[in-house]
Amino acid sequence: MSNNRTFTMIKPDAVQDGHIGNIIHDITNAGFKIVAMKLTQLSSVKAGEFYAIHKERPFYGELVEFMSSGPIVAAVLEKENAVADFRTLIGTTNPADAAEGTIRAKYARSIGENAVHGSDSDENAAIESSFHFSGVETF
Repeated sequence: MSNNRTFTMIKPDAVQDGHIGNIIHDITNAGFKIVAMKLTQLSSVKAGEFYAIHKERPFYGELVEFMSSGPIVAAVLEKENAVADFRTLIGTTNPADAAEGTIRAKYARSIGENAVHGSDSDENAAIESSFHFSGVETF
């Protein structure tokens, strides 16, 4: 059933801007079931671990700093074709290029503060979900 689950984080910018409820509304209206969710804050160490794949990229330091700058909402979502459907729902990384009605087009501040994270593969969805939730926290 892993191809029916994905992972998301509502990022610090969207939490700070008061968009949690609207984003969750958009997610559930798109047919996703929330099977795990929590409000938490990543330490810089944990943000660095989560984004370790980008460690050699020039934006890594800024990304870690941003992702540890305030609370996030972590969630595991369930729906048939979850990863691909969620990527469509959130829109492109740059909100200026995101399709109208997508989460990033509606709520993101910039390419760096783009409101939400969405897993890019079934494998990463499982890894990212396990990073934030134990088995007993997912329903």
